[in-house]
Amino acid sequence: MRDFPRRLRLNTQLQAELAMLIRESLSDPRVAGATITSVDVSPDLRNARIRVSLLADDARLSVAVAGLNHAAGKLRSALAQRLKLRRVPELRFVADVELRQAERVSALIHDAVRRDADKAGRDS
Repeated sequence: MRDFPRRLRLNTQLQAELAMLIRESLSDPRVAGATITSVDVSPDLRNARIRVSLLADDARLSVAVAGLNHAAGKLRSALAQRLKLRRVPELRFVADVELRQAERVSALIHDAVRRDADKAGRDS
């Protein structure tokens, strides 16, 4: 599917605005430290899926996502005041665990390489 420049601009603008709004206007301690990693607006511009990452364990990330989804109406209202859009998309926050999975796989690979090198050193 071809991605149109308007959607790309909107994704980027929403990511920047949401990051600022979360940092400045939400006082919920559950969302402290949450990072918006990407925004994907649907082709009809009615829905936006926002990926969120957090430098903590998976349970803390789930709590942060729940807090952000709870504040989605407030964030959407603030976006409506800041952006010149006919319709502000519905916001849905989801956990972004891809970075964590990549770190886990990388750690497993490094551990396997280290064990192989240790075993080769003992066999020599």
